[in-house]
Amino acid sequence: MNFQLITILGPTATGKTKLAVQLADHFNGEIISADSRQVYRGMNIGTGKDLSDYIINGKQIPHHLIDVIAPTEEFDLYKFQQMFYKAFDDISKRKKIPFLVGGTGMYLSSILQNYNLNNADFKIVEEEYLSFSDEELKRVLIELNPVLHNTTDLTDRDRILKAIAVAKAKQNYSGKEIIKSLNIGVKLSRDEIKKRITARLKKRLNEEGMIEEVKLLMDSGISYDKMIFFGLEYKFIAQYLKGELNKNDMFQKLNSAIHTFAKRQMTWFRKMKKEGVLINWIEGADFSKAKQLIENSL
Repeated sequence: MNFQLITILGPTATGKTKLAVQLADHFNGEIISADSRQVYRGMNIGTGKDLSDYIINGKQIPHHLIDVIAPTEEFDLYKFQQMFYKAFDDISKRKKIPFLVGGTGMYLSSILQNYNLNNADFKIVEEEYLSFSDEELKRVLIELNPVLHNTTDLTDRDRILKAIAVAKAKQNYSGKEIIKSLNIGVKLSRDEIKKRITARLKKRLNEEGMIEEVKLLMDSGISYDKMIFFGLEYKFIAQYLKGELNKNDMFQKLNSAIHTFAKRQMTWFRKMKKEGVLINWIEGADFSKAKQLIENSL
């Protein structure tokens, strides 16, 4: 085989997960999620974590890095990378194919571009920029990473410092042998993605109980600030539940924010390509084309 890993990536609402499940079933694989919010237990509808998607032909495809921590806990890129390598080694030792699947650009890049993320790096950066004001730190971060993965990186000093550490880590390879990955990108026209996002959002709000999910999380003790940190669905629905937005404004703002998020995802993937990551793009979640790409690399 010319690869050790198959990565299925793309913007939201393109059908990545279902495609990956079909491929994992066909090629005897297991899925490692690269989604920064699906790691949290109890955050299901808002993150699109439909575990029934992992069932095919009456059997469940094993999946990793989903439902691994409580929403009250902290999760970051360093933890993701450590958990990924553990799952990757375990799957590979059992002679199965690991499939890395998701749309969180920074998580994908940390593996495909072999970021060096030692815990000590965060402390070193903190000391290096001790005398900098928050505004100066923001300028440093934007210079290092003009395409920010998450605007919450700019909300407080600790997050800015962590983001600087990650941006610097990207400039240094981890020392691990880089994993050879066959990368398949799922794309659709911008209009089609917009249409799918809007239809999916209406369904989640009106039929699937997404507002109730957010209320349950807040009632369980998840702070309003933490909901804002989780972004998108959790942020805008929390604002609605707090009375800061009416339902129509919540829907319009959230719908627009998800469209913007999808555009940012594609910007990140284009950036990866410029930096030498080969992505084989296919139009839609086309099983036959993805299968052919894999078979040609076997």
